[in-house]
Order: sequence, then C-alpha cells, then structure tokens
Amino acid sequence: MEWCKARSARGPLAPPEVPRDARDFGAALTPRNASSCAQDDTIHQEHIESFQEGPLPTPPHGFDSLLNSPLTFIFSMKVLVLGGGGREHSLVWKLRQSSRVSQVYCAPGNGGIAEEAECVPVDLKNIDSIISLGEHLRPDLTVVGPELPLTLGVVDEFARRGWPTFGPTRAAARLESSKSFAKEFLQRHRIPTAHYAICDSTQEVRSALSHFHAPIVIKADGLAAGKGVVIAASPEEALQVADEMLTGKMVGAAGARVVLEECLKGDELSFLVVSDGERVAPLVAAQDHKRVFDGDQGPNTGGMGAYSTPNIIDDQMRDWLVHHIAQPVVAGMKAEGAEYRGVLYCGLMMTARGPMVLEFNCRFGDPETQPILMRLESDLLDAMQASVNGGIGGVDFKWSPDSTVCVVMASQGYPGAFESGRKITGLDEAAEIDGVKVFHAGTTKRDGSFYTAGGRVLGVTARAGDLPAALQRAYEACGKIKFEGAHYRKDIAVRALRR
Repeated sequence: MEWCKARSARGPLAPPEVPRDARDFGAALTPRNASSCAQDDTIHQEHIESFQEGPLPTPPHGFDSLLNSPLTFIFSMKVLVLGGGGREHSLVWKLRQSSRVSQVYCAPGNGGIAEEAECVPVDLKNIDSIISLGEHLRPDLTVVGPELPLTLGVVDEFARRGWPTFGPTRAAARLESSKSFAKEFLQRHRIPTAHYAICDSTQEVRSALSHFHAPIVIKADGLAAGKGVVIAASPEEALQVADEMLTGKMVGAAGARVVLEECLKGDELSFLVVSDGERVAPLVAAQDHKRVFDGDQGPNTGGMGAYSTPNIIDDQMRDWLVHHIAQPVVAGMKAEGAEYRGVLYCGLMMTARGPMVLEFNCRFGDPETQPILMRLESDLLDAMQASVNGGIGGVDFKWSPDSTVCVVMASQGYPGAFESGRKITGLDEAAEIDGVKVFHAGTTKRDGSFYTAGGRVLGVTARAGDLPAALQRAYEACGKIKFEGAHYRKDIAVRALRR
C-alpha cells in the first residue's frame, strides 16, 4: 500500500508549455467505388492472380502498352475489416471508395454492413477462429476495428504469417488494455496526465482516497467495452464502486485492479494519429459524448455521438498535441520494445493547466470515426499501407472544410439491459437527405427488413458547410427513423454552438 500511496501523492506532471492562446480550450475552438472497377482492371487482375500461382501467362492485347504508358498500373486488393459495429461500417464505406480495392470483407459485420461488403462469420474472442479466417481469405490487408482482437495478438499472429495488418501488436496495445500500464507509461515519459492511484484491493482504495477530492474517477484496469469508468460524487460512493469492480460484480475480470484519478475539468477532445512506428500523422480532431442522457447525465456508454469541425482546434494546438503527446507516446513505446503501428486515439481533457491525457485507444474510436471519415477526401488505404510498410510522413491527407456530426440511436435500456429484434423503419427516407449517411452499429436483416441487434443500433451521420447545418440534417434523419424504444441524445455538439 505504501507503493500505491506514494504514486497517489505525486500529483500531476506539469505539462510542457502550451500555446498561450490555447490554454483556454474555448479559445482554441474558435480560431472510385470498388464495385465499379473498370472491366480492363478486372481482366488484368485475373492475370496477376494467375501469375501468383504459376508461370506468367500471355498478356491480354494492349497490356504492354498500358505498362509503358504514363498511367500507373494499379493492383486490385482484397481488404478484410474485423468487427461488426458502426466504426467498422464507416471503415468499410471509406475503403470501398479506393480505386485500388476490389473486394471488402467484414467479419462478422452486421445487417447494414452486408449492403456494402461481404460479411463472413468469425469469433472475435477466439484467436484461432480469426487465424482460420485469414488462411481462408488471404486478404492483402486486414484492418482491426475493435480492441479485443488486438489484445489477443491478432496483429502478431498475422505478421508471423506474412499477412499485412493495420493495427498495433499485443504489447503495444497495452496502452488500452491496461489502464495502470498506460498511467505508469505516461509518468515514465513525462506526458501530462491526471493525479492517480493504482489499487488491487478495497483496503488500498480506502487508504488512497484520502489523497483525492470529490468527484473521483474510478476506472477498471482492463477492457470493459467503454463501461469501466465511473465518476463518483463522494469518497463513499467511490469506495462502493471500486469494491464492486474489484469483486467482479460490475465489469467482471476487467475490474480485478482499479485506477483512481482526479476528476479533471474542461472539454474532452478525441485526437487521433496514424503511426508507422516512428512518425505520426494527425487526423482531424473530434469530440465525443459519453454519457447516455442529455446534459451529460447518466452512466457512461461507448459513445452517444460525436462531431468534427475545421476549427475544433487550431493548427498551433494540433502541432502541440503531436509534438508533446502523440509523438512522445510512439517514441516511448519504441524505446520500450513495443513499436506502435496503426491508429492511436488520444482521449484528452483540455484543462486550464493544458491538455491532459485521459485514456488511449489503440484503434479508431466509435463513434468518432464516423464524422472523421466523412471529412476525409483522400484515400484511407494509402494511410493504412504507409502505417504497415513505413513512410506515413509521405501521406497527403486531404480534409473537407465541412463540419460533420454523428448521432447514435440506441436501444431502450442501453448501456444496461436492452431487448433486440425491434423492426427499424425510415432508413430509406433518412438516406435521401442530402449529406446524410446512416452507419449500422447493431442491426440484422431478414426478409428485407432491418431489426435492432445491439445496444447502439445506428450512427446517423451528416456533413454540411457548417455545424448548425450538419446538426439539422442529422436530427432530421433521426426523426425519420423509427424502432420501438429508440433513444438518442438531443444535445450533441450543443456546447460548440454556444461558443
């Protein structure tokens, strides 16, 4: 317990100097579809596949002149996306836009994803099932959506077999799979984060609480599907919550160890970068909404909505976050023998003391991915291949100046118990609204109709010239979609509108 108390008594690390006008986050806030591949490309791909299996066949008429022309010859690729939620639907949707992608598989996918990719069964909790699928499909690139396969070591296993995979290794994914590892890593590398204590028993929690002022954040150390964080209003509540985590009543084995944190004040920011193990390239920032009810009330969820605008942070703050948080994380992981490749999600709190790290995700966030990819105008495949092969610094990301917003429609009772199998109507009407794309998070399709099949059901995402217009489109679309018990927040991005 002395070890735990010593850590809790250290307090937060002072962050490096922040741009003067960016200490107040409010100020910082102010300033070809794969299915339509050309017929000639299909013919050439057949010859390429034949070449891989045997001697070079006779080229089709005009093949030599094509190779010698100033045009670049493009190999068609098979891409496998692991996962079955709204994040994976948006990844499938964006990857299909690449002229170099001929086939997209999604495992296991869902009813909506099946409209845009070939969905194949897999048990994402079983590494042997995933490997068997890889041996069957032999994709040219695998993209890992959710966190569990990363923790199981899918990237390590695929790399052993020579299968290119976008995502970090099991060792690198500890930044997400263990909150205690992440906190100690941040302290070792002097990256700003909140005051904390790591506890393995209720007695340690009781002793550590004297170093904290309410409200107090309690986090399960392991993976808990976005539900392992509770903000306690008093030390008594904190002790009760920690006890329920430690005894397995709340989040099972994920709560065998807990992290106590000071409750930081400010605005949350989702800052994602793509890394090739040495360098990082930032994506546009977004802001998530974790609580289930309007006004940030109720329990935490996996995310009830998110938005992205061109001025959510300015260029100066973006560069500061790259140089003082994202790049040091990647450099630190490499120094510790766990090179980080893939996308790194930095969950930040923009405080009066400067940006502070709340958490890491070792994959795209959900629902932040939906509004972020709606703004991406360049080829996502380029960035993913550069991450796998090296050279992310050479990727030219192109972003729309538009604003985007995603509103999550959830089942009644989420994030607690909920019922599935509710028929969904109005999807076609919603899709007719200009700038709207409905990503499926938890749906199934039978007899031509969609039904709910998860806590988070749909991510209604819209793009427009400014945030008010994007919000109007998203909520208009939500109004057209109906299913029994449908629930969604009515205040996504409302704080941004008030700034």
